[in-house]
Amino acid sequence: MSRVEGVPGRDFTLDDVRGEFPETLEIGPLGRPVDAEVTVPGSKSVTNRALLVAALADGVSTIKNPLFSDDPYYLLESLARLGFDVRADMQAGEVRVAGLAGGIPRGGVGVFVGNAGTVARFLPPALALGPGPYTVDGVPRMRERPIKDLVDAMRGLGAGVEYADKDGRFPIVVRGGGLPGGRTVVRAGGSSQFVSGLIMAAPYAEHAVTLDVEGRESWPYVGVTAGVMRHFGVEVEADGGFGRLSVARGPYRARRFEVEPDASAASYFLALAAVTGGRVRVPGLGSGSSQGDLHFADVLEKMGCDVDLGDDHVGVRGPERLRGVEVDMGAFSDTMMTLAAIAPFASSPTTITNIGHTRHQETDRISAVATELARLGVGVEEWRDGLRITPGPLRPAVVETYGDHRMAMAFAVAGLAAPAPAVTIGDPGCVTKTFPGYFRVLDGLR
Repeated sequence: MSRVEGVPGRDFTLDDVRGEFPETLEIGPLGRPVDAEVTVPGSKSVTNRALLVAALADGVSTIKNPLFSDDPYYLLESLARLGFDVRADMQAGEVRVAGLAGGIPRGGVGVFVGNAGTVARFLPPALALGPGPYTVDGVPRMRERPIKDLVDAMRGLGAGVEYADKDGRFPIVVRGGGLPGGRTVVRAGGSSQFVSGLIMAAPYAEHAVTLDVEGRESWPYVGVTAGVMRHFGVEVEADGGFGRLSVARGPYRARRFEVEPDASAASYFLALAAVTGGRVRVPGLGSGSSQGDLHFADVLEKMGCDVDLGDDHVGVRGPERLRGVEVDMGAFSDTMMTLAAIAPFASSPTTITNIGHTRHQETDRISAVATELARLGVGVEEWRDGLRITPGPLRPAVVETYGDHRMAMAFAVAGLAAPAPAVTIGDPGCVTKTFPGYFRVLDGLR
C-alpha cells in the first residue's frame, strides 16, 4: 500500500479511509423528522486546491481540517512521488507541505490519480514547471474522461504535452522544462477544473498568463480557486463577464490555511431535513463561503423550506411536504443527485437543467440517476443535459452506484425518507472518495 510520509505512527494511507464495507447496505427508514446538528468533513475542492498551491509556495504551509479521503490521498501521494516533503497527521487534522517556490524536485516520475478528477486536471499544468517528463494516468474510468481542452490550453501556453495512447484521453505525458505563458483560449464547457489547474500554475510561467475562457460550467469553483490563491498571496484578475482571467508572475507565500466544511457533503443532511420535515444545522459553513454548492440551500427554499444562513452556519427546516422545482444546476451540479433523490417525495415534478457536463464525471451521472430512479419505480425523463422527475412511491430495489460516491450518498437520503424499506445501496464503500464516515454519521441520526 502506498504511503504518504507523516508523523510517526500517523501516516495517511488508503487503508485509513477505506476501512471495511459490505457489498450492499440496506438503508432503513428514519421514521421521523430529523433534528440534528451535523459536522461534515473539510471540502474536497478546497483541500486539493490548498494542497497544490502549498506545494508551489515558498516555504512550509500548514493545511488545517483537510479532507482525508481517496481524492486528497492521490494528490498527496503524487506530491510525495514528485519529491515534496509532505507530512499528513490525521490525528491532529492537518497536513504540512514544504513548497519550493514553483520548483518540482524530481523528474521522470509517473503519477497515478485514481478517479480523482481534481487531481487529474490540477496537476498537469503544475508539472509543466518541473524538469519532466511526467506521465499522468488513472483508473479505466479516468481514461474515459475528456482532457483535450486542458491539453490544448497548455499547448497554447507553450507547454509540451502529449497523449501516451488515445488522443483526447489519459494517459498523458507532460514534458516539463517550464511554462512559457502568454495568452490562450481555454474551453471550459466540459469542466471549470481546466481553468483552475491553469491559473494555479500561472504565477510561475515565464510570462504573465491571460486566459480567454469559453463556457461557464461550474463557474463558482473558479472563484474557490481564486480565493485559495489570494490567501497564498497571488491575485487573479477577471473582467466583468469572467470571460478573461489574468495572472501576473510572482510566488505564492507559505501560509496557514483552514479548510471549511464541504458544501456538497452538507447537502445530504440539509436534504434530509427538507424531505422529513425536520431540522438540520451544519456549523462552520456560512454566508462567507465561496463554495457554489451552498446554493443548494436556495433550491430547498424554493421547495418550501425555511433556510437559516448565518456567518458561521447553515440550517434548514423542512415543510410538511416539498414542492417540485425547475432549476438550472450548472453552477452547482455536484448537488444534482441530492435533489434528484428527494424529488420523488415532492408534491409536483422537478426539472433539472444545464447539467450535461455531469455525463463525464465519475460516471454518466444523468444516465445513472435516471436508471436508478426508474429501478425504484419513479417516473423520470432523461435528455442530453437534464432530467425531469415525477413524484411517486419507491419500490424496493438495490441501487447501483457505478462507483460514484455521490450516487451512494444521495440515494441513502431517499432510503431514510421512504415510509418503508426501499433502498439498498450497492458498493457503499465508494463513499471513501470524499466522505469515508458518511454512513456512520447517518446511523448517528437515528
